[in-house]
Amino acid sequence: MCYYRKMLTKHIDLVERRVVDGEQIPHQEKVFSVFQPWTELIKKGKRHPSVEFGKNLAITSDQYHLVLEGEGADGRAAPELLEDIAPRITERYSVQSWSTDKGFSHQQLKADLAEESPKVIMPKKGRRTAEAAPGFRRLKNQPSAVESNINELEHRGLDRCPDHTLPGFKRYVGLAVTAYNLQKIDRQLRRQRRKRQAA
Repeated sequence: MCYYRKMLTKHIDLVERRVVDGEQIPHQEKVFSVFQPWTELIKKGKRHPSVEFGKNLAITSDQYHLVLEGEGADGRAAPELLEDIAPRITERYSVQSWSTDKGFSHQQLKADLAEESPKVIMPKKGRRTAEAAPGFRRLKNQPSAVESNINELEHRGLDRCPDHTLPGFKRYVGLAVTAYNLQKIDRQLRRQRRKRQAA
């Protein structure tokens, strides 16, 4: 009961500030769900639907499409999120190239990543520019491949999370990533077995 009283007080304050005082409420102060206060407003960049409610995740995968990390954005902008993720990835793995989508575009971050890895593919926001670097187009397409990885993760349990707590959601992320990676490994083992049998 105390929780709902606090939430009521918070919403009265938010409405008063927005409607009466005409204040623009900072995004991090907004609450989109009383029952799941960690819910975020996700801008899809599409017409239908243009926004969704849920939890933003950053998915990091390797050249074999195995998911290395799945981390909640927690209100952080994409470049800030990559800035947190990159040191962990470079510490654990030998990274030959980074490939991100336009949402992660940041000039200083690109320069920092280039110190650790030979190739950093980070397309600029705005109009498409021609790139002459060898292998640029192939590496530039990697984020598109991640979109299909994310779609597969949704089919492994991330489409809907019946546990409405944040720790429960994080568990579901871990379970979905594990199920996804196991299936990828299983497919590869089956391919190798079929090749040996055909030889």
